[in-house]
Amino acid sequence: MITELLPNINDLMTIILRGVAIGSLFTIIAMSFNIVHNAAGIFNFAQGNIFILGGFAAYVLANDAGFGMWALMLILATVVIGVLAAVQGWITLLPLRSSVEQDSWLISTVSVSVIIASGLMLVYGSSGNFVQGPMPRFTLFGVRTPGAFLLAIGAMFAWYVVLRFFLRRTFTGLAISALSQDFDAARAAGIPVRRLQLLAFGISGMIAGSVGFMVAPMISVSPDAGLRYVLNGFVAAVVGGVGNNSGAMIGGPLVGVIAALTTFYLGGAYQDLSSLLVLVVILMFLPQGLFGRASARKV
Repeated sequence: MITELLPNINDLMTIILRGVAIGSLFTIIAMSFNIVHNAAGIFNFAQGNIFILGGFAAYVLANDAGFGMWALMLILATVVIGVLAAVQGWITLLPLRSSVEQDSWLISTVSVSVIIASGLMLVYGSSGNFVQGPMPRFTLFGVRTPGAFLLAIGAMFAWYVVLRFFLRRTFTGLAISALSQDFDAARAAGIPVRRLQLLAFGISGMIAGSVGFMVAPMISVSPDAGLRYVLNGFVAAVVGGVGNNSGAMIGGPLVGVIAALTTFYLGGAYQDLSSLLVLVVILMFLPQGLFGRASARKV
């Protein structure tokens, strides 16, 4: 009976590959969450739709384009979306004397997410859009698989390395990391706190927007798709430990593989439910996440 429930080796490898590829997108969202959270102490719940905005940029600027034009448009979209994210950060943090004293950021980030989705729906409609990218499909265990799957996994590792170097080897990155320890001490030391927070928002937009552009052929480029990615990205961040990119590298693929197994056995309608169950279990038994650390709090 148990043997009948287990997938064969080909199905299992396909499930794992697809789960890791989708999970890498959750890791990307989690890392974009982390840099903003470390710099400003908040979660930017617009990240899912910023990610989808990158997909729409690919649809408009580079659908079925050659590699050269695709790469050029990728750079353009990354910069523009990064600037837009920085502007969103300025609006979000504007009413806050300190970014953790009030909860207006929750309303403003969700509002921006709704505005992005509504604007895309007004312009492009509610249906999904297909994007043809420069990466050819390949065959794995007899299953035709989008080349963007490998691009997604590669982008996850690339952004992880870039962020690790930036946050640990550059003065600006170290200053952003210092903000996660103590805002008041950082401000007293002469660190331009608000400027670094806006930079963190911009970097988070570049991360999500660039990867959304790159993997547009493997995702649903539709206005309502952002909710799924922000939900699973948040779960990946919590599973790995909020603020910990190394943990996100584990949490994202783990959530992705669980979602792929859920789809295989129960159907795609239960994917998000499985992610929420993972979140509940982690919060019950490991509230700091797999790699998170308990932090002191002023009382």
